[in-house]
Amino acid sequence: MNTLIKYTWIVFFLFTSVNTISAAGRPSQIKPVVVDIAQLRELAPTAQYSGTVISKDDARISSEVEGLLTWAADVGTIVKKGDIVAKLDDVFLQQQRIEEVAIIKSEQAQQNLYEKEVKRFQRLIKQNNVAQNELDQSISDRAIASSNIIAARARLAQIEERISRSNLRAPFAGVISERFAQSGEWAQNGNPLVRLIDFNNSEIQVRVPQTIYSLLTLKNTLSVQSNDQTIDATIETIVPVGTTASRLFELRLTPQQPLPPGTLVRISIPTAKAREVISIHRDALVLRKGSISVFRINTENLSEQINVDVGIGDGEHVELIGNINPGDRIVTRGGERLRPGETVKISNESN
Repeated sequence: MNTLIKYTWIVFFLFTSVNTISAAGRPSQIKPVVVDIAQLRELAPTAQYSGTVISKDDARISSEVEGLLTWAADVGTIVKKGDIVAKLDDVFLQQQRIEEVAIIKSEQAQQNLYEKEVKRFQRLIKQNNVAQNELDQSISDRAIASSNIIAARARLAQIEERISRSNLRAPFAGVISERFAQSGEWAQNGNPLVRLIDFNNSEIQVRVPQTIYSLLTLKNTLSVQSNDQTIDATIETIVPVGTTASRLFELRLTPQQPLPPGTLVRISIPTAKAREVISIHRDALVLRKGSISVFRINTENLSEQINVDVGIGDGEHVELIGNINPGDRIVTRGGERLRPGETVKISNESN
């Protein structure tokens, strides 16, 4: 029994020794990392303000004539410019049109008759067979008939315009977002019937306090966060009039990619003038309990862990405060697996 225990200890000792030697003799592993170069950049502290995506073309299409609504486009209908979005009953207008056409024909007949009389009286007056006043009366009747034709044609044009406007047409392409009346209801002059929004022509509306109004200029690019995506938007309009209640000024921004109207967004807006700082991509930060650090890669491709403080941020870049110099290679990918003094291979650096 003692012999068996003795041999067991010998085997355990040999196994442990082999593993220790193998582990000691194994070459250290070179870890791949991605780096970014610390640079001097002009950054400004920012704050986020809520904004809303609106459409540049948003119209409540109203009736210009009174009438019975016979049809209106359903909510969600996508229309092109010039498409009919609502129809009014035009039966009475069509009857008025027929009446005016008949009046025009009657007046034209009268005018033709008076024209013939004028010519006949002009021949007879040369022969002293008719009095001058009869010729003058015929000329007057001809002029009256001509004026009546002009008036009747004007009334006909108005009736035809009303008929045309009984069909409400889209002033621009878009989608029907609301319907304010149903078929069978009486549409009053000026009452909105449908709401049309161009969902491809959007802009962002945001209001900012007076304290930062002077820091903003046209064509500045700001970062906008919408749900899970971050996009850039350009300041296109600065309304130089603040509201009396809140002292807020309005900005209008054009996003670099379309956003649906009604979307709530958050805009990063500078709250102070920009200053030159050493900055790096946010992904370089290694967060530990009670400390923030970055890994710098030296000329021998060895990692160095540097404790830093974070200053102002602007989008993807942040200010680093600490023993960091412009041109330092800072790890942005792979730092969570690194330890100080380890050899690395920079995968995004050309040989």
